[in-house]
Amino acid sequence: MSARGRFITFEGIDGAGKSSHLDHACDLVRARGHGVEKTFEPGGTPFGRQLREAVLRQQAPPMAQALAMFAARRAHLEGLIEPALASGRWVVCDRFSDSTYAYQCGGGNLDPTVVTALEELVHPGLQPDATFLFDIDPATALERQRRQGREPDRFEAEQTEFHIRVRNAYLARARACPRIHVIDASAGVDEVRARLSAAFAAAFA
Repeated sequence: MSARGRFITFEGIDGAGKSSHLDHACDLVRARGHGVEKTFEPGGTPFGRQLREAVLRQQAPPMAQALAMFAARRAHLEGLIEPALASGRWVVCDRFSDSTYAYQCGGGNLDPTVVTALEELVHPGLQPDATFLFDIDPATALERQRRQGREPDRFEAEQTEFHIRVRNAYLARARACPRIHVIDASAGVDEVRARLSAAFAAAFA
């Protein structure tokens, strides 16, 4: 029987550039001789992608957002993440439960105990083996998004104060969870990629 795979997540505020480094993380996993699945949240399954559109495009209270996120997460776990890990493949996922703490609790002021209870219900005992948090000043992140010229979703369109609260929630979570490795994402792509490589090596030494 194959050894259980490792679960890696990427986190950060919108505009931090984390998604551009997912393929590099997959390459780092393959270089160690492991198969890898790249995925994302909310989404990862057809059910999750439908909920993603609703959450990112429609206004809803933070509690409703969190419930939708965890519904998508349960489908994602059963449909992709858990089978891959059980088969020995590693999973690299763009966002997981830390995003719910950051956006719905930090940004939306939802009581964090709600998310803790949902974690226990939806994925009891499962946390990422390593999380890489791409940290950046919200003003810099916003400028990056403006240069890209794409239409913002409802979270990206929030006021700067919202993104400051999200960032602060992420950093507080990192201080409380040793599995979270903070990466300064303010530099260019090559330098951030080098920082990710170093953090990856430290996480799986």
